[in-house]
Amino acid sequence: MMTSVDTDLIRVLADPLRLRIVTLLARETLCTTHLVEETGAKQTNLSNHMKVLREAGVVDTEPCGRYVYYRLRPEVLEGLAGQFTDLAQSARATAEANLKRSCP
Repeated sequence: MMTSVDTDLIRVLADPLRLRIVTLLARETLCTTHLVEETGAKQTNLSNHMKVLREAGVVDTEPCGRYVYYRLRPEVLEGLAGQFTDLAQSARATAEANLKRSCP
């Protein structure tokens, strides 16, 4: 069983600030002002990171007056978790079958 993991999504989530944002959004829907307060990031820097998360499909936006609220899309993380689960199952099957490529 050959399995692959969404490397683009891993790159998006590998950034420490974006991972912090995702962790915060897992607990509640937050606006930009809240995220600036929670992370200590500058508003422009945070906006750039939010753009990356939106384009990757990790978050949805909800305009509310002059604010924009961000909501995590759990199905995206569940999909990534499923890919890692498949990878782990493949590794377990390989280890149990003692599969190894012979050297030339």
